[in-house]
Amino acid sequence: MGIEDRRVTDTFVVLADTLVEPFDVIDMLHVLTTRCVELLEVQAAGLMLADAKGSLRVTASSSQAARLLELFELQHDEGPCMDCYGSGEQVTESDLTEADERWPRFAKRAVDAGYRSVQSLPMRLRGEVFGAMNLFGSAPGVLTEDQLHLAQAFTDIATISIVQDRLSRDRTLLAEQLERALTSRVAIERATGIVAGRLKLDVDQAFSLMRAGCRRRNRRLTDLAHDIVSGAVDVLSLH
Repeated sequence: MGIEDRRVTDTFVVLADTLVEPFDVIDMLHVLTTRCVELLEVQAAGLMLADAKGSLRVTASSSQAARLLELFELQHDEGPCMDCYGSGEQVTESDLTEADERWPRFAKRAVDAGYRSVQSLPMRLRGEVFGAMNLFGSAPGVLTEDQLHLAQAFTDIATISIVQDRLSRDRTLLAEQLERALTSRVAIERATGIVAGRLKLDVDQAFSLMRAGCRRRNRRLTDLAHDIVSGAVDVLSLH
């Protein structure tokens, strides 16, 4: 398959571990996007979840550049994640330079950002779609069949981790959990900006530093973010 078996197995273990408390949705989804980049030979990954009203919101990305492109997709209501979420099916574009008619604004923005191909995978369970993940390539082409199956398997495990059987039977609880995850993302973004500004780091470096701090302290990323924003945690202590 051309993918290191040990790393693949480790990724499934990491994603499955989120079924055990404490469960940090944002951290788990960040693991999903970064592992996809590492194992599937793509340049970047970005993930969107639907909020309680069914509107997509950017939830995780492997880099700041991917996050900005995902935000552009939402703002202009155009792109592979939007199509994937709407149809519940995988969406593929092997050459974004030839996608002017399909996504006139998104395709140009993606190419300007250095991406030449994209594949979007649905986050779905029992026929219901909760979001979608974009996988961006730096060259024209598509994932191999084995890579695509693996990417969808990762995405499915993440979906199960979020939903679980009891939540899939109770739409109110599901909506509340997704809303909490999206609200947590706002706090994390604010904290990341504070860390980046104080320590003169780029956004990706600041986010990685926060995640490392959580692991050392055995804390949830969301809790640390709130403490940084409130001033309860000194940013300098993260070094």
